[in-house]
Amino acid sequence: MSDDELAAGRAAVIAARRIVVKVGSSSLTTASGGLDGSRVDALVDALHESALARPAGDPAEVVLVSSGAIAAGLAPLGLTKRPRELALQQAAASVGQGLLIARYTQSFARHGHGVGQVLLTADDVTRRSHYRNALQTLSRLLELGFVPIVNENDTVATQEIRFGDNDRLAALVAHLVNADLLVLLSDVDALYDGDPRKPGSVLISDVRGPQDLAGVAIGSAGRAGVGTGGMVTKVEAARIATEAGIPVVLTRAAYAARALRGDPVGTLFHRTGKRSAARLLWLAHATAPRGELKLDAGAVDAVVRRRLSLLPAGITAVSGTFVAGDPVDLVDPSGRPVARGLVNYDAAELPSLLGRSTRDLAVDLGPQYEREVVHRDDLALL
Repeated sequence: MSDDELAAGRAAVIAARRIVVKVGSSSLTTASGGLDGSRVDALVDALHESALARPAGDPAEVVLVSSGAIAAGLAPLGLTKRPRELALQQAAASVGQGLLIARYTQSFARHGHGVGQVLLTADDVTRRSHYRNALQTLSRLLELGFVPIVNENDTVATQEIRFGDNDRLAALVAHLVNADLLVLLSDVDALYDGDPRKPGSVLISDVRGPQDLAGVAIGSAGRAGVGTGGMVTKVEAARIATEAGIPVVLTRAAYAARALRGDPVGTLFHRTGKRSAARLLWLAHATAPRGELKLDAGAVDAVVRRRLSLLPAGITAVSGTFVAGDPVDLVDPSGRPVARGLVNYDAAELPSLLGRSTRDLAVDLGPQYEREVVHRDDLALL
């Protein structure tokens, strides 16, 4: 990459007017798991000085995706590490989310900024009506000059409707609010070609696409402690965002101010694609399929190439347990997933409909059966 291209990439960072910043649990908590007020204040100071109150008088809007609710709830509950049991995680989140948002409210108020809490599950942004509500809430908070603080709704999210990690949530929120930049803050200063704790590992300053990650040992998702993410989740989040036309900076939380000023810190993932339909991006990346619909070759062509709705006539088999409105994978005759969509029928209803035209079904079973199994507006190609 030429010097001009590198400079243009950082210029895009400086020019960003709507920024999503994600911070992980490890950057906000003490070693014992409690919320570290000084770290929260340092992050808020950086956001204020380098984005919300830019010296040039051209402030940016900031959406903060913040982990830390479960971690903040550990100490009050007498826990020393993140619990494995879902109900106990939800209890910790219930206690910790209040502590987390209260600390942010106090810290942002020092600079005259108000905050609004937005808790999401995957269901909130894949079903059409819920998606519109989430977008309207975030948009109105920004219009009013407030900082939306987003987190997964850990108190109610079940395994089926969890995002899994806030890195991916941040990438999807960045697309949802039409952000110009995503900043992923971690306890590592950048992406390296190997374990950064080992001698000889080289910092990767710029990633222009998958070719720049060839041979890079990213590691595994998750680690011991209070967080759930790892470098794998951050690189995947960067891929989602950059393919949707949003550049990404990955760096240490302590470097947040410098990153937002466009200084050459961390790793810059350059945009690789253009914006797509936001809700379908969520459908592809924020949901877990509840079942599979196996298609014949003609149906695969209709869905993938011609972008048509899926009708019962093109389905050869059904597997899984799902109800109308659930996400399902559409697979080709070899079993390879080609799309994901929201199904209009329960799993128990479908077997008797397979291979039949909607016209015949309407005649035999009533007009309510003259509808698509998956409408094209609810289909995301994989």
